[in-house]
Amino acid sequence: MKITKDLYQGSLALLTDFYQLTMAYAYWKSGKGEQEAVFNLFFRKHPFQGGFTLAAGLDYVIDYCSNFRFGKEDIEYLSQMKAPDGSQQFEKGFLEYLSELKFSCDIDAVEEGTVVFPNAPMVRVKGPLIQCQLLETPLLNILNFQSLIATKAARINLAAKGEPVLEFGLRRAQGIDGALAASRAAYIGGCASTSNVMAGKLFGIPVSGTHAHSWIMSFETELEAFEAYADAFPNQCVFLVDTYDTINGIKNAIKVGQALRKKGKEMMGIRIDSGDLAYFSNQARELLDEAGFPEAKIVASNDLDEHIITSLKGQEASINVWGVGTKLVTAFDQPALGAVYKLSAIKTENGIFQPKIKISQQSLKINIPGIHNVKRYYSNDKAVADMIYLENEEINPRGTVIIDPTDPTRRKRIMPAFYQEEDLLKPIFKNGKAVYQSPDIQKIRERAQKQLDSFDKTHKRLVNPHLYPVGLEENLHHLRMELVLQAKKMENGNA
Repeated sequence: MKITKDLYQGSLALLTDFYQLTMAYAYWKSGKGEQEAVFNLFFRKHPFQGGFTLAAGLDYVIDYCSNFRFGKEDIEYLSQMKAPDGSQQFEKGFLEYLSELKFSCDIDAVEEGTVVFPNAPMVRVKGPLIQCQLLETPLLNILNFQSLIATKAARINLAAKGEPVLEFGLRRAQGIDGALAASRAAYIGGCASTSNVMAGKLFGIPVSGTHAHSWIMSFETELEAFEAYADAFPNQCVFLVDTYDTINGIKNAIKVGQALRKKGKEMMGIRIDSGDLAYFSNQARELLDEAGFPEAKIVASNDLDEHIITSLKGQEASINVWGVGTKLVTAFDQPALGAVYKLSAIKTENGIFQPKIKISQQSLKINIPGIHNVKRYYSNDKAVADMIYLENEEINPRGTVIIDPTDPTRRKRIMPAFYQEEDLLKPIFKNGKAVYQSPDIQKIRERAQKQLDSFDKTHKRLVNPHLYPVGLEENLHHLRMELVLQAKKMENGNA
């Protein structure tokens, strides 16, 4: 799917932070531009104080990398840039290098719809330093947002307990890009449909919608408005009943529903968009049932999220369908995931990859060195632990210990012989060529649901979830600690 090409004509190579270009120039100038390196994209904390994150956005990444190039207009723009002293920002030779640059990296990534955890790589990029560096900003831009929204959607759908959640946040989304990416990610996360027609066209998402209060207000009476709508759409009537008086609106919907029934048609339901949703939904259910419409659905909207839905269910609200907009597509309570992209290895002159580490006063920010993958262990199709391990290391089949990267006292013994296992990073690009066939969005959505089903309900609690075990394989933990100590010694020696 050529998503970015459909929305933007030409190159997106300049969709990056300026310092990526200054670093690229400095790499080129110092002769390091083609030196091979490995970078990992990961996050440090689950969003929404939750217990899981759902990966989304890989299709955009594939599209972006497949079309990566610096076009003529990009080079012209860069050639006009000036340094603070008025000199040319970039040498002509560097701009010629960029104009001839061909994407040649290897990329391994978790598939969309995979449940992922802090510190484990979602994407691993291996290739020339310049290319790896230039990919940092766009990859973070794509994956941070879509993974955030897919996770929010999954949480909302968990709260709805199998009842349909309709996404209609387009008008409140953060611009055109934000709206389209949010609709896509929300569908992956479990939403049943979107109001966003362009997202429906681009991604194959079911679209849905009825009418607004303005439709009612344009007629002399609410009843006339309902009758006119039923005349236009006799097979898909969901009436918005709270324009004037909600109880009267329900009664008017029933009148039109009865008229439809005489014509051999059935009213689908009503929607309530304001007021006490628990009270009015229960009143609506009673009136609809008494009038012979027990199958009519009651749709609720009005700034809903997983917490309000949970509260309404606790109040035994008679709501069948949930319309969610603003708080979903903006990830209202946490508007950023916070994924990062860190160098973990670099190839030396002797052809060996040297593991690299960044140390910090905060243990949370010490990266994981080397070229590593993530192995997920299952027992009877239920996920039991994730292990981050060095790819060139043999895993002891008789057992190993995984060690939490932020708290070494938290450990779990893994007996591989007793579990099924899966490597989560899959080859996506090899030498710049796509080797992964992206599934359609329905398959991605199904994968997300299957992944969520494979985790114990305690890990999916919306509040105070149980911690899922994720840790470093012993050899990787020891390498990390050794490099930390070496870095500390160097720091002290230079002090």
